[in-house]
Amino acid sequence: MLKNIIVFTKAQFSALIGGIVDYGIMIFVVEVFHIHYTLGIVIGGIVGALINFTLNKRWTFNSEDAVYHNSLFKQLVKFSITVLNSILLKSSGTYFLTTFFSIDYKITRIVVDLVVSIFFNFTLQKEWVFKKVQKDKKDKKVSTDQSLKPDPIKAFIRQEKAG
Repeated sequence: MLKNIIVFTKAQFSALIGGIVDYGIMIFVVEVFHIHYTLGIVIGGIVGALINFTLNKRWTFNSEDAVYHNSLFKQLVKFSITVLNSILLKSSGTYFLTTFFSIDYKITRIVVDLVVSIFFNFTLQKEWVFKKVQKDKKDKKVSTDQSLKPDPIKAFIRQEKAG
């Protein structure tokens, strides 16, 4: 349980760092270059995503007792799919709240980001992009599901040797 809380906290910290960069770039391109805020969200989102991916791979989801289930290439593909959908959710959510409730885009963006970060990004990154498999004592990859199930044949063999 504590391990899950630590991973969740690290993921939110990584999201915060990427989000600060993302948000700063969005404000900069909208205010300086006068482009629509939804495009600013896309530009900032791409840069923030690169920072978030690096932090998550190297720090948030990295552990010594497990290895990544996917190769770097597969992680990048899955992360890109997650980020594209995240940007879509953030852009449309911000647009909706800004347009229909007449709230400044800088405020609605923060609200939408919190919801998307916790309920969408974290879940997909933990369970899909950076999925882990447990290592056994010989450093072989073993599926998490398999490592939790007792092997009846091995148990029988151990019982026969002992008896």
